[in-house]
Amino acid sequence: MPTHVFLTIDTELMWRHHVAGLDLAEVVTRSFEPAGVGVGWQLERLAHYGLKACFFVDPMPALVHGIAPITAIVRAIRAAGQEVQLHLHPNWTGASATDRGQIPTRFDLVDYGAEEQRKLIRQARSLLIEAGASAPIAFRGGSYSANDATLAALATEGFLYDSSHNGSEQPWPSAIGLSARRIAPVMHQGIIEVPVTLIDAGTQLRHFQICALSAREMRAALDHAVAAHHAAVTIVSHGFELANRTGTRPNAVHVRRFETLCGMLAARRDLLPTAHFADRPPLVLHQDDAPLAPSRLRTRLRQAEQLWSNIVEERAG
Repeated sequence: MPTHVFLTIDTELMWRHHVAGLDLAEVVTRSFEPAGVGVGWQLERLAHYGLKACFFVDPMPALVHGIAPITAIVRAIRAAGQEVQLHLHPNWTGASATDRGQIPTRFDLVDYGAEEQRKLIRQARSLLIEAGASAPIAFRGGSYSANDATLAALATEGFLYDSSHNGSEQPWPSAIGLSARRIAPVMHQGIIEVPVTLIDAGTQLRHFQICALSAREMRAALDHAVAAHHAAVTIVSHGFELANRTGTRPNAVHVRRFETLCGMLAARRDLLPTAHFADRPPLVLHQDDAPLAPSRLRTRLRQAEQLWSNIVEERAG
């Protein structure tokens, strides 16, 4: 059986642009289409390579800024043939459009009790459907924030998949009761947990994210998954991640990594087919898949690349 790949892109209005007091049009642009390398560009490149991706869209900013920006991005994603699933940053429930400095007392989903989480999930699902999405069956907590109560609530609400478990962010805010090194799909709390893929970087676990791994590390992780017959690979990016933090110019390092990753997945599509959660691909559950073992050379080369990215590519445009 091939190793299914979930190429996931968390898509949200960015909190830092909101609190910076930018006008709504600028918040939307820098969040969804920053510097010409946002969601629209990513959709075009995915189509070019014939890849499937899941866009986890957070509808909660609609509570503050209205549903229109969410509707527009959902429409664009679906028109491109990609899927929309649910993302949730609950801090927007305590935000204000007029007082951008108003900071909620509870920021992450794990700050809420079980019944409060269930109500938030219901609210977010309703907003996402209002924005034009199909009823979601997969979920990721904002900042990977989730615990066992989250998963139980999702199962009760009819979700089939969660992808919030990220061992590099454990025990907080990723607080699901699984081993930090768990990367294989597993039935947990009545739902299939599809963890974010990790590599072992020696002193720490690093998750498979465009801004966290070099192309060399991504290639090694994919080859490792195939050789070890992993059940799945779950990759993370963001709609805004290929630009610098201010959203004013492309980050060439991240753009190159995204393009290289797409090329690698296209070349390996027989062994590593990309999938939508809505495809409900057959997943072998409860395997003991292990992260890629550390390599000092890969780590040092990535650290040098990250230094360049931070010093040069992250400059404001």
